[in-house]
Amino acid sequence: MNLHLCIPALFWPDDLQADIYRHLELPALKTILAKGFRTEGTGRTAESWLCEVFNVAKQHDWPVAPITLQLDRGSAESEEKKYWLRVDPVHLRIENNHLLLGDSHILNISLKEAISFTDSINELISANGLTLLPLHSDRWYLRCNQTPELQTFLLSEAVGQNINDLLPHGNDSSIWNSRINEIQMLLYDHSLNQAREARGELAINSVWVWGGGVAPQKVHAPYARIWSSHVFVCALAKMGKISCHALPENAEELLQHSDSSGEQLVFLDNLQSFASYRDAFHWRNELVKIEQNWFAPLLGALKKRQITRLKLTVIGKHSTRNFMLTPRSLWKFWAAVHPLESYS
Repeated sequence: MNLHLCIPALFWPDDLQADIYRHLELPALKTILAKGFRTEGTGRTAESWLCEVFNVAKQHDWPVAPITLQLDRGSAESEEKKYWLRVDPVHLRIENNHLLLGDSHILNISLKEAISFTDSINELISANGLTLLPLHSDRWYLRCNQTPELQTFLLSEAVGQNINDLLPHGNDSSIWNSRINEIQMLLYDHSLNQAREARGELAINSVWVWGGGVAPQKVHAPYARIWSSHVFVCALAKMGKISCHALPENAEELLQHSDSSGEQLVFLDNLQSFASYRDAFHWRNELVKIEQNWFAPLLGALKKRQITRLKLTVIGKHSTRNFMLTPRSLWKFWAAVHPLESYS
């Protein structure tokens, strides 16, 4: 079996916090990094890397909206030539003259709330011929009658960040930023937000416009099977007609239920949210779990030749790195094991 393991945010994103790795026992990961043949490319987001792997071209944006739409809606063949945007619920907080953004990982929004919020928003935007569809509690969709001249930033790029420099831009940006401001004013006094705050929950006080585009005509990737719980991965796999399975608890379970034909992709994004919010405590704990559940058993499977080739891809803002190993790679006695901070 050839196995491709992709992990965004495997390395902590802040170079100035090298002590983040202190007292972390990760022998299997260190061995994989040391013994693997290493190549390095430019920084990526998870979405842009996935689009490139699945041969999806960038439009004004990476077209996340029309791709996840087909997963959430079941089928969107009649909408193939329509331009769609994701307009997702978020929480904005003012801190030191910055506007910081939080996404659904910290919002705990229900589908019932999503429908109520979007009903109110639709009353506001319906005069412009627009309708917001809450197909999932935290994935809202907007169909545009015409393709806007608009470039946006991925939601994953904005999470935990100051959004002042991440707002939509382009010839139509003033129209869309004005609409966002109107939605913010509507949400400010919304009764659902008052109820949420009374329960000690964060208000849904804005939306993030992103991922616009038209559905690509063809999606394909060099995998026989994909293992992931990431929505965008599952959506791409569906469009590419590739078998996609929920991510198992550990590598041993995957190896038990997998055959040896073709290359298989495991997309493991457990670290991404913790890194985005700079949650060092939970990021470290999750990394230890990944060592136990994935790196150690995969290294063992490589030694036993259950895996003929293991490729680890680490997606990061500053670089994207690949580490390629075969059973013979483990004989590279001259390849010294380095501390993890040396890879940051």
